Amino acid sequence: MDSFKNDKIKQIQSDYHKIVEQREKLVLYRRRGLIRRLTAFGVIVGILGYIMISTFLSQIAAYENKLEERDHLQAELLGMEKKQVKLEEEIVKLNDDEYIAKIARRDYFLSEDHEIIFSIPDED
Repeated sequence: MDSFKNDKIKQIQSDYHKIVEQREKLVLYRRRGLIRRLTAFGVIVGILGYIMISTFLSQIAAYENKLEERDHLQAELLGMEKKQVKLEEEIVKLNDDEYIAKIARRDYFLSEDHEIIFSIPDED
């Protein structure tokens, strides 16, 4: 129905009217350009935000994995330090002739002169 009304109404063609129409077209063109620029800027900010957040989350996960690995390695280090202390004590003992003789008697059933060795089986 609007097109029917527009057909009956004729507009006056004046310089002022042309200038106003050009100004309205310019405002509309600038508004469309602004919307396009803001949309493009929003998309770029969204993409950069996603990249930054995903990078941050992956770094947090890697950091937590490194902390777990550090705790595991520290526990392993403590175990190895205890083992090293025992081995150092064993080295000191192995330098003692009496200790070596005791081990030889126990493991290889060696005996001193006039000594009898009895082997008792384990109950297991």
